[in-house]
Amino acid sequence: MNYLIRTIARETVDPVQIIDITDEVRQTAAACGFEKGQITLVTQHTTAFININEQEPKLVEDMVTFLKRLVPKDGEYLHNIAPIDGRDNAHSHLMGLFMNSTETIPFESGKLLLGEWQSIFLVELDGPRPRRKVLMHILGV
Repeated sequence: MNYLIRTIARETVDPVQIIDITDEVRQTAAACGFEKGQITLVTQHTTAFININEQEPKLVEDMVTFLKRLVPKDGEYLHNIAPIDGRDNAHSHLMGLFMNSTETIPFESGKLLLGEWQSIFLVELDGPRPRRKVLMHILGV
């Protein structure tokens, strides 16, 4: 087994934003030089997450609406009394309780072994941000 580490970096423009990163992950699997293996995606943030779901524009809108309704920004949150970075973002951290900071996806012959309707999303919960990073740890033979 060998491994590589790569990074996807994205700017986000909306407070809650769902960004499809499937193509970048596919390109990495195809170019890594391994016949088979797995890619583990890790967000390096506490208010941005990885999710696998369906990429359909109305569904993506529904997801954003659902998250905003689930944990409203204007709630009375203790974290907002003295935020570390000056951002009233307790709601972002609380939304994150329902998400993963990592996902592992197998690949073979340079192709991700995702289901027909599956896409990989970077989910921003505290935007806009100038730079969000997803670490890709590729393990393979």
